[in-house]
Amino acid sequence: MVSKKATPFFYIFLLLLVQTGFAQQDTTSSQKKRLVNASGFVDAFYAYDFNQSSDKYRLPFLVNHNRHNRFNVNLALIKIVLDHSRYRSAIAIQAGTYAVDNYAAEPDFLKYISECNVGAALNQKRNLWLDVGILNSHIGFESAVSIDNWNLTRSLLAELSPYYMAGAKLTYNPSKKLELAALVCNGWQRIQPVVGNSLPAFGTQLKYTHSKNVLLNWSTFVGTDDSNITRRMRYFNNFYGQFQFSEKIGIIAGFDIGMQQKLKRSQEYGYWFSPVLIARCKFTPKLATAVRYEYYEDKFNIIVPAAAVKNHALYTSGLSLNLDYTPVPVFACRVEGRWLSSPANIYPLGSSYTQSNLAVTASVAIRFE
Repeated sequence: MVSKKATPFFYIFLLLLVQTGFAQQDTTSSQKKRLVNASGFVDAFYAYDFNQSSDKYRLPFLVNHNRHNRFNVNLALIKIVLDHSRYRSAIAIQAGTYAVDNYAAEPDFLKYISECNVGAALNQKRNLWLDVGILNSHIGFESAVSIDNWNLTRSLLAELSPYYMAGAKLTYNPSKKLELAALVCNGWQRIQPVVGNSLPAFGTQLKYTHSKNVLLNWSTFVGTDDSNITRRMRYFNNFYGQFQFSEKIGIIAGFDIGMQQKLKRSQEYGYWFSPVLIARCKFTPKLATAVRYEYYEDKFNIIVPAAAVKNHALYTSGLSLNLDYTPVPVFACRVEGRWLSSPANIYPLGSSYTQSNLAVTASVAIRFE
């Protein structure tokens, strides 16, 4: 008999077995392919914060690579995907400091689940899909898998918006260039809804791929992160464009803007916004660099609580520069320097606070396929 404490892990294990059991070929397509594929990812890192915070956590509002002067695993991920022409499913189990930090509000057993979803094609053309479960967020261009991002660390724009959603997603591809999606979810990066909240959240996404060199995206979120008693509505937009000018030079420009009611049923709103610009240069297929400029303003402490920034509003700008060595596409050695600056003393400096923060992060990441 399985104990109540072990029950969630038992079902996760059972789902893995069930998906592996489908390891056969898709005979409905003219070209046979494997139905089930397994992959993995590990990102080990070391970060040194020159402010030498007295806490092991570098900064309270980061969720990636957020440990000082110690070796750690940011993310270790095992993923199994079932991919049929008419149905699909994915489950991904995770561990690492990212899971500890970013899933802090979730129950312990849910912190280990990165993805757990099933989907089905709703029409004969198979360009209309419904997926239900724990899904990767439809917001932003940076994911928790560092090897897929141009910079080693994530921008504040990414760190302070959802990495995952739990709910249902309807995706429609009217053409190869255009993707439209609509979501109903449990809240702003919530697997379990806020206690006392009965209102679902909603999201949309419009992604336009003009060519392999130009990608444009607009994502939205409408919902609340409060209980019914104090419900303040939140409205959010994420925009980004990715432009590849040549095989060596590319640029990503992103912008987040959101607002939230100051009080329930109030006509007054607080707001936050964040622009980011990233430029990458690939010197060779194995050697690349990227520079990032970013700014984040949360005047009303909507996203970053005042207690996390020494009772100040968050106004901060930053510069990052990284160097990447990728001998093969599935393996990367990276080092990055990052400088953040604020007009207020919000960054830990030993046992006190200062207006700037400088840190160097090194990472070795590998993907198993």
